[in-house]
Amino acid sequence: MSALQPPSSRQAQPRGRIDKRQAIMAAAFTVFARVGYAQARVDDIAAEAKVAKATVYHHFRDKECLFRQAVQSLSETALAANVAAIEQLASPGDDPSTRLTQVGLQLVHCYCTEESRALRRLVCAEATQFPDLVDLVTEVSRRATAALADRLARLSLAGVLDIDDPDIAAAQFTALLAGPADGLLRLGTRAVPDRELHSLTHAAVTTFLKAFGR
Repeated sequence: MSALQPPSSRQAQPRGRIDKRQAIMAAAFTVFARVGYAQARVDDIAAEAKVAKATVYHHFRDKECLFRQAVQSLSETALAANVAAIEQLASPGDDPSTRLTQVGLQLVHCYCTEESRALRRLVCAEATQFPDLVDLVTEVSRRATAALADRLARLSLAGVLDIDDPDIAAAQFTALLAGPADGLLRLGTRAVPDRELHSLTHAAVTTFLKAFGR
């Protein structure tokens, strides 16, 4: 009887289910990214997650449901990483160039991770069948840019930057990072060395501060 289980047992069971669900989604994304949605088999996902096929169906209704959940989960993880980087602008210090470079470098690292590259390739490849997932990834990008705009607006009010439209400034800073990164990534097929990311970020911050620095 569950009412007689010790507290530790009652807490461990849900945690185990959550961990297993996360493991299945991670394995699913690996398989989907490797072979595409159409060619992915639930048997292969179960083998990648080291669980029984029935366990996959216990957590997810079907392959489509699993695909959507895997993409959503990775998108939310990417958003959290971006927002965490942006929050560093809450305390810019005496030199906004240094803090913007730190933040920009983290953002471009997030953009260039293998998971992010695989996510963009996968969503683009399946855009015709799953157009709503394009909207999902686009919304994640929009929310990250909105968080950046909020921080830039506060820096402008504090006299650190000179910005009339924070939304445009945030979009331009993002473009200064993502545009060159896309070229270096070669459609997501190349891992970009750190030295190139540092050079890219330095150039982006220099250009941004020429436009919006005091």
